[in-house]
Amino acid sequence: MQTQALELTKEQVRIVDEDWGTMLSLPCQLTLELRVPAFTVRSLLRLEKDTVIDTKWSQGTDIPLRANGQLIGWTEFEVVGERLALRLTELA
Repeated sequence: MQTQALELTKEQVRIVDEDWGTMLSLPCQLTLELRVPAFTVRSLLRLEKDTVIDTKWSQGTDIPLRANGQLIGWTEFEVVGERLALRLTELA
């Protein structure tokens, strides 16, 4: 599977710039919601570098994606080269 970057035409960029202006540069925080059953404070305190945590999340199940706490869509993990990436599968 090949990953493609989103490419906008010059006209699309012009329209976005006119409509959104300086709003495009506002920072936002993206978060994923991965529930980890039976994870305790003790588990948290025992975390070390390179620790792997079993999330019990089944492969292929979409993961909720939030921007500043607001649900914006669902994603799935994907390996791109040697990096772990997210593929946006559905918008909220």
